[in-house]
Amino acid sequence: MSVFIDYDLNREGANYSKKDAALRDHIKEKYPTYWAHLDSTFIVVTDLTAKQVRDDLLPFVDDNDELLVAKLTGEGAWHGFNENGSNWLKKHL
Repeated sequence: MSVFIDYDLNREGANYSKKDAALRDHIKEKYPTYWAHLDSTFIVVTDLTAKQVRDDLLPFVDDNDELLVAKLTGEGAWHGFNENGSNWLKKHL
């Protein structure tokens, strides 16, 4: 199953870069089959539910940040991605 992850860290400043790097690093380490061609957006392959992934990522966001995790259904359409990005999407959606 693939899960869509999108986040918006709303507090700017010195802490923003560290928070963003920590969150991105955690996603890449915990979910090694991932797609990350857009800022703050990941698609990961996992057997966890969307709620379990959300709960896993909550320690990396503040109360004023936004986080969306949604299970993907297998259908998608896109534009402008390179061949590698498109091939990954075709294989994992």
